[in-house]
Parts: sequence; C-alpha cells; structure tokens
Amino acid sequence: QVPVVESGGGSVQAGGSLRLSCTAPGFNLGYYAIGWFRQAPGKAREAVSCLSNSAVSNYYAASVKGRFTISGDNAEDKVYLQMNNLKPEDTAVYYCAAPVVVATGGCTNALDAWGQGTLVTVSS
Repeated sequence: QVPVVESGGGSVQAGGSLRLSCTAPGFNLGYYAIGWFRQAPGKAREAVSCLSNSAVSNYYAASVKGRFTISGDNAEDKVYLQMNNLKPEDTAVYYCAAPVVVATGGCTNALDAWGQGTLVTVSS
C-alpha cells in the first residue's frame, strides 16, 4: 500500500471545475499506476480514472469521459484529476489509490486500501 493524501475537493456549482491532487510523501508515484475512485452517498465505490504506467491506455469511466483528465507531474510527484463541467451526479468522496491495475475496460485498487478521500459537492 502507498499511503496517499488527497486534496482539492470543495463545493462548486454545476458547470464549474475543480482539480484534485494526490501525493504520497516518501514515495515516488511515478513507479505506480495511480487511480481516482469515488463513492457517492448510498452507492458503491467506482473507478473514475486511472493513470497507466504500461502500454494500456489510461482509463476513464464513461460518465466522466471528455470532462475529466488525469495527469501526473513527475517533478512535483503528484497525480491530478482535472474535473470540468461538473454535474450534481459527480458529488462524492473522491479517493486516490496506488497501486492500481489498469485494464482496457476498467481499473481496480490492487490492495483495496483507502485513504481519507476528499469531498466534492456539485450543486445545481
């Protein structure tokens, strides 16, 4: 397990943007495939987007494709999730996880260990 720290959540109106950050003090995130997951109230946790470190393409859930972008900054040793055109249904606690397994059709948290998460609230 890589002990990650998420930040950047907040409250925005629909159509707004937020950028989430994931860092892991003492660890080089560049060695890992990193993922963002979310859990809305009363719903199961789901994979949102995962940054691949192999030949497999990055993963995006269908519901966020075209609106969210995952990226890594090796210099700052952070992974970001840029979220644009946010919708009320994006409201959830967002979690970063490492390592993850990225496949063509999905992404899973390899060790099923979770941090505190960061809350994103989108109002209509």
